[in-house]
Formats: sequence, C-alpha cells, structure tokens
Amino acid sequence: MKRVAVAVAVAIAVLGAGAWLGTQMIPTLDRKALIISEVDRGTIDVSVSATGRIVPAFEEIIVSPISSQILEVYAHSGDSVDVGTPLCRLDLQSAETDYSKALDEREIRRQQTAQLKANVETQLSDRRMQIEVEEMKLSQLEAQLRNELYLDSLGSGTRDRVRQAETTLRTAQLQLQQLKQQYQNEQRVKQADLRMQQLQNNIFEKGLDEKRRTLDDAKIRSPRRATLTYINSEVGSTIGAGQKIAVVSDLTHFKAECEISDTHSERVRVGGAVILRIGKERLSGIINTVTPLSQSGAITFTVVPDDMSHPRLRSGLKTEVFVITSIKDDVLRIRNGSFYSGPGDYTLFILKDNLLQPRQVRLGECNYDYIEVISGLESGEQVIVSDMTKYKGKEKLKVE
Repeated sequence: MKRVAVAVAVAIAVLGAGAWLGTQMIPTLDRKALIISEVDRGTIDVSVSATGRIVPAFEEIIVSPISSQILEVYAHSGDSVDVGTPLCRLDLQSAETDYSKALDEREIRRQQTAQLKANVETQLSDRRMQIEVEEMKLSQLEAQLRNELYLDSLGSGTRDRVRQAETTLRTAQLQLQQLKQQYQNEQRVKQADLRMQQLQNNIFEKGLDEKRRTLDDAKIRSPRRATLTYINSEVGSTIGAGQKIAVVSDLTHFKAECEISDTHSERVRVGGAVILRIGKERLSGIINTVTPLSQSGAITFTVVPDDMSHPRLRSGLKTEVFVITSIKDDVLRIRNGSFYSGPGDYTLFILKDNLLQPRQVRLGECNYDYIEVISGLESGEQVIVSDMTKYKGKEKLKVE
C-alpha cells in the first residue's frame, strides 16, 4: 500500500508539473501591443479605397500666344497677384507691326467696298433710267397706234401704216422687256458681288480680331486674383507659341485628384459621396469629374471637399480616399485593421479571460472605420484586429 501510495503521489506530482510547464510554455503577448476591437452593432458606410493628392481648386496655366522673347519680368513665384497684374513683358514689335498692317488693309477693304457699292448703284441707276426712257417711248408708240387705228376707221389712214405702228410697238415692248430682264440679272449679280465682298470683309475682320486678342494676350497679365506659383524669369530667353510662361493658383481653395483601380469603375460616379482622410482628420466631399478611360489599370477622378478652404488642405498633400458605395444599418461590426483584404473567411483571435483563441469568422464589406461581421462573432466579444500572422496555427495565446 505504501508503494502504491508513493507511486500515485509521484504520478500526481509529474502531471501537475507537466501542466504547470504547459501553462508556462503558452506564448504571452503584451496587451498594449495589441489592437482590440469589441464587436458591436451599428451603421457601415460601405466604401472602396483610392489614393489622392490635394491640388488647387483653380489653377490656370498662362502660355505665350506668339513666338517671342522675354524682355522684362515684373513678378516672382510666391507673389500674390490681382486681376490684370502685369507678370512680364514680351517683345511684341513684330506682332504690333503685323497688326498695324492689318488695320491699313481693313481701311483699304472698306474703301473698296464703298467703291463697289457706288459702282453698283450707278450701273443699276443707269439701267433704271433706260427702262424709264423705253417706257416713255412705249407710251408714245401706243398713242401713235391708237391714232392710226382711229384714222383707219375714218378712212383717212391705211392698213399698212397701222401694221407698221403695231410692229414698231411690238418691237419696243420686246426691247423694254429685255431691258427689265437685264436689270434684274444685273441686280442679282451685283448683290451677289456685294455679299461676296461682305463675306470676305467679315472673314478679314475675324482674323483682325484674332490678331488683336493675340496681341492683348501677349501682354502677360494675371487672369484672376491668386498666387503666382511659377513664372519663366529668364530675361532674354526665347519662347515659342503655346509654351508655358506662368502658372497662377488659388491657394485658398482645394480639390483632390484621385486614382482607383478600374475594377471599381462602376462604383465611381459624378455626385457620389467621398471621405478624404488626412491624418486623423476626415473631410467629406463629392465626386466632381470622372475620366472614362482607363490608363495602366486605373481611372482618375476629382473630388471637391465640402469645405474647400479647410486648414488641413495643402497643395501636394497625399490623402486616403474612400468612395462610399452603399449604407448598411444595424449590422455586427468590428474595427477595420491591416489584416483585412476583402470579403471572405478569416481566422481571428478572440480575447477572453486574458487568453486568445483562434476562431473562423466570415467578414463582409467595410469602410474606413469598420468591417461587417457576417458570422462567427457575437456582440460584446473582443477581437484582435492587429496583424497576427506570425501566430498562425497557435491554439492558445496568453495576454498580460
């Protein structure tokens, strides 16, 4: 009995020691190093993520309308400019000479048009006068025919004289008809000539207006009240037509230029709601424009923040962008974490009594804060949402 009692005592001691050693071999994690989320119920604004960059809401590039040379520079990058503020002076001598020649040519064209109108009026007036003369002759011949007919009825005239009077009258009528037809034809031709001249003058006037606008644009001035963010300050340098000279930007109002994978193209639409996350700050906005073409597997769009002058907005600042696609109410949710890569099954560690145990969980869609829980978790449970990849396969973990 003593030997049996000793053997039992030794076995119990060995088992106790083994159990104690087992507990001591469970990996222990620092609670402060873990991100713990409690499962709760609430609303999720389902969104897809994109990348963005803050740019000025209003930016205008000023280009040279002509090939010229920079003679003087009046402003520098960073200066605040107002509407019409001179920025630089170009060599406009050649352009001004061309414009002066065009003004002289316009005056010549006006004189030619006036001369053409006068000639047309003179020719048509002469033709109308001929018609009036022929009408008077025709009236006289009609009177002669009536006299011959009257004399013939009294027996004082002859039939030959009547026929001669009729022939003369008929000839005069044909001549008058011919004159009237010629007058109508000449009138149409002259009017067509005048219209053609007027069209040519109109085309010339448009070209002259374009020269004047080009000359005005070549006097480089600020088109708006803004900040000069760039200017070509190399005095004496030659610039070509269409080459950038300066850039003015409104640095008090901003927007975001964003890019997203084209797999989400159907979710990006003009007027859609968006959240911009800059550090811990979240700014709401709407999609203003969408580029329909995909480049390198991505589409671009612009977002206008509700508060375009928010103090956190700075030109060139990168931002996280979340395009809201739908809203789900009263769903189980946990905090979003780096482990999440899309809807599907995950192995998450559940915290209970300072122990972590893995559990299969199915997750749904997400937004910038929360992930939808479809199954595997209950409200009030605590879940580790930090990266636990290196503990994959562990059945139990201890938390201190």
